Amino acid sequence: MASPILTRRSLFGAGLGLAAATATVAFPAGSSADAETASSDSQTAGATRTRILAVEHITLVCRRKFDEVHSALVKNLPQLDPTLINLLVEAKTEEIAAQRANGPRLWLFLARDHGGLLAAEGRIAKAKQYEIVNPLTAERMTRYQLSAALYAPLRVVLYEDERGRAIFEYDQPSSLFGQYGDERVTQVGRELDQELERALLDAAG
Repeated sequence: MASPILTRRSLFGAGLGLAAATATVAFPAGSSADAETASSDSQTAGATRTRILAVEHITLVCRRKFDEVHSALVKNLPQLDPTLINLLVEAKTEEIAAQRANGPRLWLFLARDHGGLLAAEGRIAKAKQYEIVNPLTAERMTRYQLSAALYAPLRVVLYEDERGRAIFEYDQPSSLFGQYGDERVTQVGRELDQELERALLDAAG
């Protein structure tokens, strides 16, 4: 059987009528994006600001069928252990270090059945949305940029297309977390790129 097919698209201002970008935009420390973040506390109450971001979008065509992929993913990713959050809240630094060194890299937080929502339209579809997280990893980013919590947990969708293929889609973590112009955050995003891709490829077959 053919191997899974993984493709990447860099989207610039997706959904805003703007053209697709050819590469992901980087915001190094000291850039305008970094300056915006640094000056956010000086904004007038009630004011809003808008930035256009580049996001690298990943599509993975699976070798296995939808139900097999779903089963493999929920088998490979353990259900989130709530004691991890307690370790952080209670500042149990030694146990946190042990979990970071020896625990699972990713956990399954939630799985939602989006395909089932189409029953009201008289349709049958297979589509799942997953929230994948590691609170210990998220804390390594939010300690520097609290607004990075917007993208933790990560979201992944699995659906069956009209040809019966199972397909994963998600936004590459480093392109989401890179917007903050903080290399400490972006580096964790790169680690998540590899960990998430590995988990999905394993499930894809």
